[in-house]
Amino acid sequence: MNRFLKVAIVCLLASCGSGGGNFSAPRDLENACAIVQERPAYFRAMRATERRWGVPIHVQMATIHQESRFIGDARTPHQYSLGVIPIGRQSSAFGYSQALDGTWDEYVQQTGNRRARRDNINNATDFMGWYMDGTTRQLGISKWDARNQYLAYHEGRGGYRRGSHNSKPWLLTVANRVNTRARMYQQQLIACGRVAAPRGPVF
Repeated sequence: MNRFLKVAIVCLLASCGSGGGNFSAPRDLENACAIVQERPAYFRAMRATERRWGVPIHVQMATIHQESRFIGDARTPHQYSLGVIPIGRQSSAFGYSQALDGTWDEYVQQTGNRRARRDNINNATDFMGWYMDGTTRQLGISKWDARNQYLAYHEGRGGYRRGSHNSKPWLLTVANRVNTRARMYQQQLIACGRVAAPRGPVF
């Protein structure tokens, strides 16, 4: 077989993988229907997470948008000493869901999914569903409540319980943006027939 043909086949198979390969952001982040049309693997992953953990697709999408802009290998920025000497990143957050090392390790241990990767959309959304499900059980926050789920996701459940977010006006602004985007994504997904209109409470 021609060497160049072999390379082309390998690249094609890699691009068709169900969780990785293309870590770039979708072209139109303002349109949920455009996102799932361009990246159908994202929609399959989020739907599977919704079925397993009960977290609505639009809440997942809005949280991922805020955390990584749907960039699969996203990392936090570098920190610099004296403005020029790199001293590491701001945190260990990585991937679509920006999961921290410790929280990810807890997820892997509890779910038994030892092959899970943060740059795999299936694993990243499942992690998010797992975490938000735990937040609902421990803090009583509805899985439809994008604002408060995001605050607990960002601050950790202990931080949210202590009210750490209330001393961070910038974070409250971000959480309100997440909530607004979740509503927008939900309306768009309903309009293009990807999800049904909700019967229960909407936040």
